[in-house]
Order: sequence, then structure tokens, then C-alpha cells
Amino acid sequence: MQRTRLAFLLASLLLAMMVAPAIAQTKDDSSMPKVGDVAPDFTLKYFDEGKLKDMKLSDYRDKKNVVLAFYVFAFTGG
Repeated sequence: MQRTRLAFLLASLLLAMMVAPAIAQTKDDSSMPKVGDVAPDFTLKYFDEGKLKDMKLSDYRDKKNVVLAFYVFAFTGG
């Protein structure tokens, strides 16, 4: 069972690595932000003491530096 999951994960990763450059080349790069551009505003939900709250990127503009990190396979159980 574990070997099957590992094999599937590796095959999926390999496929993603092969397909990603082809997808990236077909996208319109003019809408992609460049280094130093102001990030577009967005809203995320987060838990604070068991309550679901909203957080906007614009709440931190001109107050703090913000680092965004995306973990593609986080919390997938794989």
C-alpha cells in the first residue's frame, strides 16, 4: 500500500515537472507581477481562538513587510 502511494506520488511529480513548462509558456506573462510590483489585494480566512476571521493583504500595506509562501502539497495527506 505504501509503495503504491509512493509510486503514484513520484509519477505525479514527474508528470507535473514535465507539463509545467509547457503550461507556463502558453500563459500571457503581461499580467504576471514583476519583482518590486505591488501585490494585488486579496482576503484570506484564518482561525483565531476558534473563530474564523478575515485578513486582507491591504491591512498590512505601508505597515509591515509580508512574505507569501505557497506549499502546493501541504495538508494533502500524501
